Amino acid sequence: MSAVLKQALPGGIEIAARADGQDALLTPEALALLAGLHRRFEARRQALLEARRERQAFFDNGGLPDFREDTRAIREGDWRVAPLPAALQDRRVEITGPVDPKMVINALNSGASCYMADFEDSTAPTWPNLILGQRSLREATAGTLEFVNEQGKRYALKPFAERSVLIVRPRGWHLDEKHVRIDGERLSGGLFDVGLFAFHNAKALAQIDRGPYFYLPKLQSMEEAALWQDALSYIESELVLPQGQLKVTVLIETLPAVFQMHEILHALRDRIAGLNCGRWDYIFSYIKTFRAHPDRVLPERAQVTMTQPFLKAYSELLIQTCHRRGAHAMGGMAAQIPISGDSVANEAAMERVRADKLREVGAGHDGTWVAHPALIPIAREIFDKGMPSANQHGKLREDVQATRDDLIAPSKGTITRKGFVGNVEVCVRYLAAWLDGNGCVPIHWLMEDAATAEIARTQLWQWLHVGEQQLDDGTPIDFELFDTVLHELPSLLAGQALPGVARVPEAIGMLDRLTRNDTLADFLTLPAYERLD
Repeated sequence: MSAVLKQALPGGIEIAARADGQDALLTPEALALLAGLHRRFEARRQALLEARRERQAFFDNGGLPDFREDTRAIREGDWRVAPLPAALQDRRVEITGPVDPKMVINALNSGASCYMADFEDSTAPTWPNLILGQRSLREATAGTLEFVNEQGKRYALKPFAERSVLIVRPRGWHLDEKHVRIDGERLSGGLFDVGLFAFHNAKALAQIDRGPYFYLPKLQSMEEAALWQDALSYIESELVLPQGQLKVTVLIETLPAVFQMHEILHALRDRIAGLNCGRWDYIFSYIKTFRAHPDRVLPERAQVTMTQPFLKAYSELLIQTCHRRGAHAMGGMAAQIPISGDSVANEAAMERVRADKLREVGAGHDGTWVAHPALIPIAREIFDKGMPSANQHGKLREDVQATRDDLIAPSKGTITRKGFVGNVEVCVRYLAAWLDGNGCVPIHWLMEDAATAEIARTQLWQWLHVGEQQLDDGTPIDFELFDTVLHELPSLLAGQALPGVARVPEAIGMLDRLTRNDTLADFLTLPAYERLD
């Protein structure tokens, strides 16, 4: 850190890293906003993280999640969220991805209704990645973002009217930003992401009726939603913006949150635009919540589809809840990417996408997610046909009767050798890439991010620690099998041009330790983050 930068910092603020362009972003005024957010809200954040730990201890001791009795009046009350802004009325196809310049340009130019710029599951939060991402979004807001690749190909933004609507996903409450300390404490990663983006872009976006808009991840309770409400209100006050200017959509991607959807909408009712079925993180959360419950061990990931009873109940209850309150009910991610060189396999993959999107539009979702631009026309065609108006708020789904037991129902299925080996491979390959700075990795024609890697990791832990699991051929799932697969993995990956290949041994070591630990780690990214620059 340069002496000049040290002198420019407001009191109590330390920045322990350098990256190109950070001085233009981390101005004294921007840092003062971040410091204010930390000093006002850090104690509440830590208390809510402790509440998560207490809740998980309850589950580990045999407790089950349920609807809250103390908030029954909210669930049964007659209220609606604030009217949606014009730019968020029609969100039929949204694309997601990291925040590097090329991705930002391609996503905004993609023809999707919205682009979720992801600082969380698709971005490895190295300091250079975060600063580059903030720079890219600032230049995109100004309309000046350009990128030239190593071959000299130039990427530039289309005219504003042809661009997707920008929605930013910050990191969740559980993640710190270790490179910024306020009064000796790490800053919340989510407050860093939102605060810095809002400081530099909120007024410009407000002037063109584009928010700013945010996707809030991994909430577990209405109290966590209320913390976001208060933090965003503070930002609006500090930036002299109207209250409610910053709009949000909340991802329902934890099992505890599905029992508080009305409450989360209510806590954010003046600024919330909808809820999203974050299916991959939701599956991860189901495994983590029931990590000590042998009667709720899931089969391999490929068999945990949205037709499983607990996932079907979750998505339909989300639709019913949102439409009752005047909010969007967004569908989940299609993680497939086109399969080059095999037209038969590619068509089979695209048919799975079509079936998934047909299910979503038929159920009443108001839009959906895709991970690759090639899927946008497929999803748009299906939603255009099944949803001719801007949304489906009139589809109230009064037929849905999702009980507590429906929402936590065990799943039927098996664990194949291929599924077990695949979990080991996906986790190691993703973690190696993540440690190397890449948070969005194509593996076997699926776009893997932190959420899908977490499914692989937590399934391995649970299969090895809970009950006496076995493969469908009768082979016991034990550490002898795990050791064999882990030992054979370097040979399996040898000769492949993999992202982060040099860090595969490190990733293998991390997965080995995390899997053998008697306690399931809450998030893979917490220990891995300490290894990032």
